[in-house]
This record gives sequence, structure tokens and C-alpha cells, in this order.
Amino acid sequence: MRTTFLKQPDFISRVCKATIATAIGCLLLTACGSKTETGSDKDSLVTETDTASAPKTLKPTAAAPAWAPDIKPEMQAVIEKLVNYKDKPIPQLTAAEARKNHTPTDAVMELISENNIPMPEAMVDTMGKMVPVKGDSIPVRIYTPKSGNAPFPVIVYYHGGGFVIADLDVYDASAKSLAEQTGAVVVSAAYRLAPEHKFPTAHDDAYAAYLWTVKNVVSLKGDPKKIAVAGESAGGNLAANVSIMARDKGAALPIHQLLVYPVAGSDMTTESYQKYASAKPLDKPMMEWFVKNYLHNMGEGKDPRINLVAANLKGLPPTTIVMAEIDPLQRDGEMLGEKLKSAGVKVSSKTYPGVTHEFFGMGLVVPEAKDAMAYAADELKMAFKK
Repeated sequence: MRTTFLKQPDFISRVCKATIATAIGCLLLTACGSKTETGSDKDSLVTETDTASAPKTLKPTAAAPAWAPDIKPEMQAVIEKLVNYKDKPIPQLTAAEARKNHTPTDAVMELISENNIPMPEAMVDTMGKMVPVKGDSIPVRIYTPKSGNAPFPVIVYYHGGGFVIADLDVYDASAKSLAEQTGAVVVSAAYRLAPEHKFPTAHDDAYAAYLWTVKNVVSLKGDPKKIAVAGESAGGNLAANVSIMARDKGAALPIHQLLVYPVAGSDMTTESYQKYASAKPLDKPMMEWFVKNYLHNMGEGKDPRINLVAANLKGLPPTTIVMAEIDPLQRDGEMLGEKLKSAGVKVSSKTYPGVTHEFFGMGLVVPEAKDAMAYAADELKMAFKK
């Protein structure tokens, strides 16, 4: 997971790095992948032959790590670069300190520069706005296609970071590529971070951003009948919660939800938590740290807003779930898909082998990420056509 916040004091110390991240990192995913089979209501494990080729093959410098003997070479190269920064492990830091650590996006940016990987021309315009929330305001970044005719479909996107770290810049590539590959306006919404803002602040902010988008969709050149939600990791949890809140409060329901390795359960003894307890960039100690920072107490982990697999999932929109094999949260995504299907929700999901948490935003260096973005975009485009 990743996060910083425009109003956090720590953000100021990262302005230079964030500016570079916007200029370079936002282009990580603009190359469209080859069309993939969107699948049915069954989970599928994507094979190596299913994935598109990255523009340039990256090679690791050492043997595969013990926690991931089958890791893909490009993915390993990213992890090696991240580890080489020698940042102190996040569980040993305060939230303010953790927000200054390098991110997987930093590692990808450096690999792109070192390997002279070309940056495709941007196909979207971007602008920022501040959205009012209870007692404060949050930033959103709006990506609008440069071509095509309005009104466009709309995707409200939520970044990851365990509700504690990362920001719009760190996840700029994912939001930008979703806009480019779907031809939709993407509203990438930040939210106030923990421990300064405890549960359920992030959830309430996410819903406020969704309602703001619905209210202002025409001025955003969007189609009010074609609004979807999407999110990665903690953002995947937020996206699903937005759908649940819209259903329960009688607001306009999203027509689709894209959940990328979502936080969906409170059980840290699942098979994937045990198997990938020491994985990078997300491991079990980090998840425990995120939970302690966001929740008032561990008992809140049973709240259905956190423990989505125990929530009432009936009546939610059709759902696409993207998972990484080498990820403590792999089983979370699988269980959520199973629970959604049991509740009568149409689900399509894929698990990508040999890649880790955070791979989704690495399309120019990790072939599986390029394929996953193409798959997600195809799913969303099908939803928008209905």
C-alpha cells in the first residue's frame, strides 16, 4: 500500500519528489495492453502466455527472494530497486516518518530513467479541485480525455496506503491510465489520513467525494448514468464501501466497481497472510501497523466497513477484482469475490502470478501490470456500454 496528504506537514518536505513523480510517474501506464479475455463469473489465474510484453525487459541482479521464488524478473527488479533505498521498515516508524519513505512508484520511475523507457504522450488533461468534507476539505485530481465527445463515462478512484500513507501523486499512474484506456473522466479522490484522522474518516471522505462527483458530473463533462468506482488496496475497500453507502442511503448507485487487491477482511491468519507474511512491498507487520494507526481499537476490525466479507453485499453493482499472487491480501480479494457472488452480484476476477502488491501501477515495466490494466479497462468499458 502507499499515501501523504496535501494538508499534512510532511507533504511539504516531499514537494520536490512529488513534482517529479507527477511528471514521470503519471505516464507509467499510458501504453495500452493487448485486448484480454474479460472472463466470466469465475476467478481465473492468468498464465504467463496471457500477459502482454513490456516495452523493455528488466532483469534482476540477484536470485529470487526466499519469500517469492517464482517472482517475475521485472517485478523482482522493482522490488530490488525499492529495497536498495534502504529505508527503515515502516512498522518501526511513526506515520509522519513513514510518509517520507520511498514508494514503489519511486522505484519504477528510476528504472524507467535508467533503462531509457519512452514515455507515451499524455492523452488526458488534468486539473485539481478541493472538495468539502465534514469540518475540512480534500483534494481531488480530475483526468479528462483530450479526444472524444462529452458526456464521458466517469470513474471515481481511491488510492491505497493503508489509510495512513501515500497520496494522489503516488497513484497518479493508475488513475491516469484508467482515464486513457477507458475514455472516461477519472476523479482521483484523496482522503484524510490516520492516525491524525481515525476510522471512519477515510470512509466518510470517500463517500463525500463520490457525492460531490455525482452532483457535479455535468460540469465535469460526465454522464450521470455512467459513474463507476475504483480503488487499490485500502482504496479498494473505500470503493466498495462507497457502493454500500450509496445503496443504504438511497444515492445513485455506481454502475460498476473495480477493486484492485482490496483490503476486505480482518483475519490476518489466512493462507496468503501466512505464505506471504514477509513479502515486499507489503508484509504482515505493515498491515498490523496500518490497522493500529487507523482504528481506535482492534475490535473495530470486525466492523463490516473494514471486514467487508461480513458486510451485507446484496444489491451491489457488478464487480471486477484484480489480485496479485505474492500478496498477503490475495485471499481477501478471493473471499470478497466469493461473498459477492453468494449475494447475487456478478463478479469477474483475475489473479496475476509472480507479481506483488502494488503491481497494478507499473505497466511500462511489468508485463502483468500492463495486462491487468487492459483487463480492468475492458471490464469498465463493457459496463459503460450497457
